[in-house]
Amino acid sequence: MNTIDNQPFVHPNALVDEGAKIGSRTRVWAFAHILKGAVLGEDCNICDHTFIEGTVRLGNRVTLKCGVFLWDGVVAEDDVFIGPAAAFVNDLRPRSRNIHWKCAPTLLREGCSIGANATVLAGLAIGRFAMVSAGAVVTRSVTDFALVVGNPARFRRWLCKCGQDLTFQRAVAGCDCGRRYRLRNKRTVEEVNS
Repeated sequence: MNTIDNQPFVHPNALVDEGAKIGSRTRVWAFAHILKGAVLGEDCNICDHTFIEGTVRLGNRVTLKCGVFLWDGVVAEDDVFIGPAAAFVNDLRPRSRNIHWKCAPTLLREGCSIGANATVLAGLAIGRFAMVSAGAVVTRSVTDFALVVGNPARFRRWLCKCGQDLTFQRAVAGCDCGRRYRLRNKRTVEEVNS
């Protein structure tokens, strides 16, 4: 792998269409295909057998594991992790050759993680540092710092930025990593500055 002068690395067996933008030090591995118009940030890792359509936007340090296809309308902010074979949808009423088709965008907020083989329906947002468990089917938006599991995906517990469970006492929780959180109205968690 050669990333001399902060250039991206593109494996010889990857397809990167002219007009795709790939940030510094991003690695694109074998059999990935990135279409014209797609924008990938710096320090991303795009693994084997992935596909990225032309209006997809990836922030910095995004990891896309093997077998992930990102369709038009997907936006991933910085530090997002997308596990192997996670599936995304951009049409809530798919039909073959539908001339009235409209893209329903999906937003993956900063630091969120999508587990292996999870499915995220169109038109949703996955919150900051939220986690979707492996195999979950997400049918509604996920709030910041929430772990969701199952089909349909349901809230299981709150997580720290580092991924550890949070236990709230009197609406306040601390993590072994040193971060502190406040629970607001039982549905919102915010990090408390030290």
